[in-house]
Amino acid sequence: MVTDEPVLPDWADRCVTRLVPALVGLEDLPSVAPDSLGDASAVVLVVIDGLGWHQLQQFASVAPTLSMLDGGPITTVAPSTTSAALTSITTGTAPGEHGIVGYRIDVDGENLNCLSWRTPSGDARERIPPESFQAIEPFCGERPVVVQNAPFQKTGFTRAHLRGTRQQNWRTLPTLPVEVRRAVAAGEPFVYAYYDGIDKIAHEFGFGEHYEAELATVDRMIGDLMMMLPRGVAVVVTADHGLVDCTDGRTELHGDVWALTNRSSGEARFRWLHAEPGRARDLLDAARHHHADRAWVVSAEQAIDERWFGRVVSEAARARLGDVAVAARDHWFFTDRADATPDWLIGRHGSLSEAEMRVPMLCHWS
Repeated sequence: MVTDEPVLPDWADRCVTRLVPALVGLEDLPSVAPDSLGDASAVVLVVIDGLGWHQLQQFASVAPTLSMLDGGPITTVAPSTTSAALTSITTGTAPGEHGIVGYRIDVDGENLNCLSWRTPSGDARERIPPESFQAIEPFCGERPVVVQNAPFQKTGFTRAHLRGTRQQNWRTLPTLPVEVRRAVAAGEPFVYAYYDGIDKIAHEFGFGEHYEAELATVDRMIGDLMMMLPRGVAVVVTADHGLVDCTDGRTELHGDVWALTNRSSGEARFRWLHAEPGRARDLLDAARHHHADRAWVVSAEQAIDERWFGRVVSEAARARLGDVAVAARDHWFFTDRADATPDWLIGRHGSLSEAEMRVPMLCHWS
């Protein structure tokens, strides 16, 4: 069923950008949070990559711990992709401000893969320094303990969205709550933890038994963490995006569209088309004519005016957008010869559907 309108971020209240500023005490909590959360002696924010609100409701029977927690759905950012959303969570700002406006970002005609921090020319950590590409201080200038997968510690993306933090990394999932407990026991008032397994499993296997097994494991990990922490410490669980089953959703952009396109960026469910010089209007018309049944097709100006990327879009962020956005509806995704992402991925995200844009904000405090 085609959705008439995209789900846009609720920048004023229920959005992932509100979490860190509220949890470090600089802003009010989102309205979905229980009032008592403000009385916690310490807070642990756990980000579960790919844990969409709608998927959690669908599979509630295998996630009893998460399902009993207080809270509800909030929105992620646009595009609903890991690099943009995690940076929005850690900086408390929208992509239009921090400038990581997607997964593959156009930088002087080359696509920067933000998660690997590589372009087709190779490692870009020296050529495109992460600290200047994303200049907003994470965690409102605080330097919290961050518990994430150890191999991520020295990546360019970590330097962009977690710089200045104190890394206390986990090696296997059962050690994540152990590292968090150690940080809280050492007197840390705020700890950030990240786990990416659900996203990986959904990409490869979709929402079958592999997904249920992974979600059940994550649910047990959250239960273990809650039991390990002393009374008075709050656990807040959220996510960067949800996912859509894109089986049989492969779509090629029409030849008329490619003929007007100089290059593309973004990803399969949120393609940016960069027009040939002077052909932006023609490209928009062609993309709408051929693909409006499977995507929300808008100009960059319309997306900015409608605040897809926040109330403010900096000059640097605007330069990284294309001319026409093709944001997939339903289960569709759009291929691109320049994008090495495998076509066989099942679970996908990036666009503005309910399943991708709604994520949980769940709280435990005793």
